[in-house]
Amino acid sequence: MLPMEAPATAAFGLMMAVLGHGVGWPLVRGGSGRLAAALEAHLRSLGGEIVTGHPVESLRDVPSARAVLFDVTPRQLLAILGDRFPPGYRRGLERYRYGMGVFKMDWALAEPIPFTDPACRKAGVIHAGGSYGEIEWGERIIWRGEHPERPFVLLAQPSIFDPTRAPQGRHTAWAYTHVPRGSSFDMAPRIEAQIERFAPGFRDRILARHVMNPAALEARNPNYVGGDINGGVQDWRQLFTRPVPKLSPYSTPLPGVYLCSSSTPPGGGVHGMCGYHAARAALKEVFHRR
Repeated sequence: MLPMEAPATAAFGLMMAVLGHGVGWPLVRGGSGRLAAALEAHLRSLGGEIVTGHPVESLRDVPSARAVLFDVTPRQLLAILGDRFPPGYRRGLERYRYGMGVFKMDWALAEPIPFTDPACRKAGVIHAGGSYGEIEWGERIIWRGEHPERPFVLLAQPSIFDPTRAPQGRHTAWAYTHVPRGSSFDMAPRIEAQIERFAPGFRDRILARHVMNPAALEARNPNYVGGDINGGVQDWRQLFTRPVPKLSPYSTPLPGVYLCSSSTPPGGGVHGMCGYHAARAALKEVFHRR
């Protein structure tokens, strides 16, 4: 989620290409909620407890424990614990930078998306953006606060492979595009026009749509600051030093308090490695286990 000419962008693209060739773009049968449910069941089988609907506004709202891991971004961590951090660490969190937002859409479709390219009809995930120059320009102007007329669209059509995602004979799809952080601009017509460009007749197959702009995404998950789903800018300055330059970026100055969100290395993505490394740090520093 950086301008394509920025350093390190090619490395991220290469990594995604390698993963795509190695394992494809997996889809969870029945929806991503099934994955969360499986993780929940495993945690409960180990004696874990899950509490929801309990806002945490200070450390007093968390049960007493030797180690506490916060899956939040620096903004929320400051709101919860800022007055207990030393000035230097607090200033570092305050300087943390967030990236561009996203505008997301979901569709209920009467039929599959009619891509003109037969290969696209068999793909779970499509990157629709036209030429390299068009994509590069569109992503660049977002950082200037503008909205591209022909946006780069990441589009998924899971019902092609998973019939549980839609009623029999129907289909579903979802997509998002990048927008300036905090944008309130309605990108729905431009997203649909971009898909229509490569799949004439797409609009005619739409039965219903659901739209979420950056504000709606942040309201649903406060970690998505301004619609930033990546937990903060992931450039050279905030690649390995997120949230602040520190030998152990997961630990905080408060003993037993750790940060385990995508605002720590290796950053955003559906991989769970931020939590893994934070847990390893807690095991080593608090429980003296390696």
